Amino acid sequence: MPISKAGIGDIETIQMLAYATWPVAYKDILSLEQLQYMLELMYSRDALQQQMQESAHRFILFRDHAGTPAGFASYSSKSLNGEHKGRYRLHKLYVLPAEQGKGTGKQLLDHLIDDILSAKGTVLELNVNRHNKAVHFYTNNGFVITREEDIHIGNGFFMNDYVMEKTLATAGVSS
Repeated sequence: MPISKAGIGDIETIQMLAYATWPVAYKDILSLEQLQYMLELMYSRDALQQQMQESAHRFILFRDHAGTPAGFASYSSKSLNGEHKGRYRLHKLYVLPAEQGKGTGKQLLDHLIDDILSAKGTVLELNVNRHNKAVHFYTNNGFVITREEDIHIGNGFFMNDYVMEKTLATAGVSS
């Protein structure tokens, strides 16, 4: 299977994929300064380790036919003390530019949705930059825009996002 769980031992691979995808995905959206700031904020070894160990983000890796890492995703439950029961959050989904348009992103998304459904999850939500081409990917995969939000992330930078969600309970199985 081309998709496997990722852990602490895969941090360098996740960093490599992030640093290869972000400049292409955000070149026309973010300044170089904001791009570098966000990569360090979200993809430093300490940040990824904290996401995996303390925030219980589940990471998965996609490998192409040759076994080369080509994409990754992370997600987690939003359930806290019974609040937000059944809700999950997609934190990251990135595919190398050369691998885009080949179904890799869909395979990652379907894999994590299957995992969420097996845990009785009912809703998957995410944030995506309002100018990111990925908005169309998510819309084509059954997500709807529920609102806009501007999130201050420090150093005077903001994430200008759509919040999107997909109801999984009525989907039955991933499509």
